[in-house]
Amino acid sequence: MFGLGRELYTPTYTVVGDEVARIETSKGTIVVKLDGAGAPIHVANFCELAETEFYDGTKFHRYVPGFVIQGGDPNTRDMDPADVAAGKPGPNGRPGTGGPGYCIKAEFATNPNNSHVDGALAMARSQHPDSAGSQFYFCLGPQHNLDSGYTVFGTTIEGMDVISQLRAGDEIVHVTIEHEA
Repeated sequence: MFGLGRELYTPTYTVVGDEVARIETSKGTIVVKLDGAGAPIHVANFCELAETEFYDGTKFHRYVPGFVIQGGDPNTRDMDPADVAAGKPGPNGRPGTGGPGYCIKAEFATNPNNSHVDGALAMARSQHPDSAGSQFYFCLGPQHNLDSGYTVFGTTIEGMDVISQLRAGDEIVHVTIEHEA
C-alpha cells in the first residue's frame, strides 16, 4: 500500500495563503481554493507536485457513487483508461498503490476547517494517519464520517458539474497553481 514505511517529508514550497488549484481533466476544469492556513503541509505538498507536473497524465482510479472520486496515483499515468477503471495492474503497479516516494504528516486534527463537504478536496492515505503522499479525492456529497481521519485541504469553487461527471479512467490533464487577485 502507498505510503507505508516511508520517512515523513516536509515540503519546501512556501504557502502564501491565496493558492488556487486549476485542475484540468478530460471532462473539464475544476477550480479549488486551497486552505494554506488550515492544512499548510498538504497545500505545500500538492503545490510542489503540481508545479513539477507530477499529476499530469494520471487518471482517476477510484469512483464510489455518492462518496468520492480519487486520483493522483502515478501508477496510472501510462495505463489505458479502461484498465484503470477495471483496476488491472499497469506497468508500474496496481492503480491506488502508487505515490511520490514519501509521506506527509496528517493535519486533520489541527485543521479547524477539516470538513468533508460536497466538493471538498482531501488527501487519501493508507491505514497509518501519516501515510498520505499524492493521492487525493473529491467528496461526492458530504462525508463528515471522514473528518476525524483524513485531511481536507481545499474547497471546490468552480467545476462541481465536472466533479459529478468524473469516473475511474478519466484523465488529470494538468494542474496549475494560481494566486487569487
